[in-house]
Amino acid sequence: MNKYLEPKSPRSPGRRQFLQGAAAMAVLAGLGRLAPAYAWQQTGNLLADKTVSGNTDIFDLTIDHTPMKIGSREANPITINGSVPGPLIRMQEGREVMLRVTNNLSESTSIHWHGILLPENMDGVPGVSFPGIKPGETFVYRYPVKQSGTYWYHSHSGLQEQLGHYGPLIVDPAQPEPFEYDRDYVVMLSDWTYDDPYHVLANLKKAEGYYNYQKRTIGDFFDDAASMGWGPAMDKWKMWGQMRMSSRDIMDVTGSVYTYLINGLPSESNWTALFRRGEKVRLRFINGSAMSFFDVRIPGLKMTVVAADGQNVEPVPVDEFRIGVAETYDVIVEPDDERAYTIFAESMDRSGYVRATLAPREGMTASVPEPRPQPVERGMKSMGMEHGDMQMDMSSNSEMDHSNMSMDGQAGSSGGMDHNQDNMSMEQGSDMQHDMNDAEKASDWVLKDRKITHGPDNHGSGAAMVSPNPMNRMDDPGVGLDDVDHKVLVYNDLRSLKIWPDQREPEREIELHLTGNMERYMWSFDGEKFSEVDGPVQFHHGERLRLILVNDTMMDHPIHLHGMWMELENRHGEYRPRKHTLSLKPGEMLSAQITADAPGDWAFHCHLLYHMKAGMFRVVSVS
Repeated sequence: MNKYLEPKSPRSPGRRQFLQGAAAMAVLAGLGRLAPAYAWQQTGNLLADKTVSGNTDIFDLTIDHTPMKIGSREANPITINGSVPGPLIRMQEGREVMLRVTNNLSESTSIHWHGILLPENMDGVPGVSFPGIKPGETFVYRYPVKQSGTYWYHSHSGLQEQLGHYGPLIVDPAQPEPFEYDRDYVVMLSDWTYDDPYHVLANLKKAEGYYNYQKRTIGDFFDDAASMGWGPAMDKWKMWGQMRMSSRDIMDVTGSVYTYLINGLPSESNWTALFRRGEKVRLRFINGSAMSFFDVRIPGLKMTVVAADGQNVEPVPVDEFRIGVAETYDVIVEPDDERAYTIFAESMDRSGYVRATLAPREGMTASVPEPRPQPVERGMKSMGMEHGDMQMDMSSNSEMDHSNMSMDGQAGSSGGMDHNQDNMSMEQGSDMQHDMNDAEKASDWVLKDRKITHGPDNHGSGAAMVSPNPMNRMDDPGVGLDDVDHKVLVYNDLRSLKIWPDQREPEREIELHLTGNMERYMWSFDGEKFSEVDGPVQFHHGERLRLILVNDTMMDHPIHLHGMWMELENRHGEYRPRKHTLSLKPGEMLSAQITADAPGDWAFHCHLLYHMKAGMFRVVSVS
């Protein structure tokens, strides 16, 4: 049997619970960051104060501005109980939780419990599910805890998340977990700017690629002409010109303005996770950034991914993984030497990094990998084109007929959408062979040979480009990782440990396009910003549906659905992994099955904070 699938040894839970209890007692005693280093490091964060009343666990959280140093500079972040990130909230599956949130800010605020299934009015999205928490008020969140795993929480008000308003959340399972570990750490990644976030957003609107200092030069054009010929080089230059963006726009906001943090600390602070030789260490990675994707590795150690977005998956040994904004990955490592290892999180565009240490003693360090060169540029796949195809559909001159496109994607109103199973390659179900080779796996893609639509007829200025041939990229590690010589996690590696109860075939399909105009910094679904849409995306309560997402932009987008799971249709048939956030690469099309079992209005948006603020947000109404 795979050692990660063996039941935990009887002594493991007691040992972890003792250490976690020690950290909690230190906090309750008022010791704060003066708590013993080992107890504090057991989670990497101070535990939130908790009291117990019957079956209810009660937490008190206070939101305020707290002057403090972040890195080497003074700052005035938004804090939760005085810290950035906020304290670790540790819940228990099967119990009820009450969170009393007091707002000491001079503006309204909120907390959204990211990835947690709960009643609509507890979800924490102002204007969608509740009115927000006004200055001086205390709002009480209360809900049953129906799941377990690694999650997080953050503000859903304005741009407060960028100012430090976020924190980790763990739900301990009611039943033993299917893998062993001796120590348990949160590793929360984030990006911090000393600038006013609204000033950052204004700069993004002023000029395409405002924070991109790695743009192509005339020398790069002549290099293209020498390698591919003058005509193709000119075609390539014209295409990027039509899109009004650089092929090297990998991330909108870069290390030129960001300080990258682990558990609120920059690299020089050397946050350290402790271990003893022979122990299994669980690292719960959470990307709590506003805008940054990270590539994570621990040189000298193999990582075994055991959970994605809080849900257990079949263990996957990897050397590196890319974590999109709002995603979480749990990994287990087994250091076999009494030495330090570097936990290295490099920004996707290579403009910066943050490091921490895994070591047997405080104060130890290991060498830091040399930063890798910036990705040269987005390729043909990012444009939704086959290799060698230099044609693309631009919104300014597209003549496609969108007149029959319906937002809810219902049969008979989809204008070019073909729902007949004869024209689709459906997943194979329980008889799918888990050990098939890559070519066979790719052939089982559920959307293979699907005819797609290209957004509504008024996509105009809201969609600067349309991918003519969006494709399956779930075996593609992404820009900057496609030529590495080690194993990188991809979505096709994720396989649930169990078959989910609802195995009905989807009754209906909804196709949504991720669209944008980089020059005007407009982001949208189907070419319409949230301020322009007529109404919500409609789910019918109790139905089983397929959500199809098509990325028509040249940027990566982590798409988050509140209130319900998205079961990613990758190569694993009935063992689809459940996720709350799906990261789409440029030119990518993927799908997920959803059981619409949560009545109410739910946010659905890109989790890049400035993209959401600029319009890539919708409301899903389940009724």
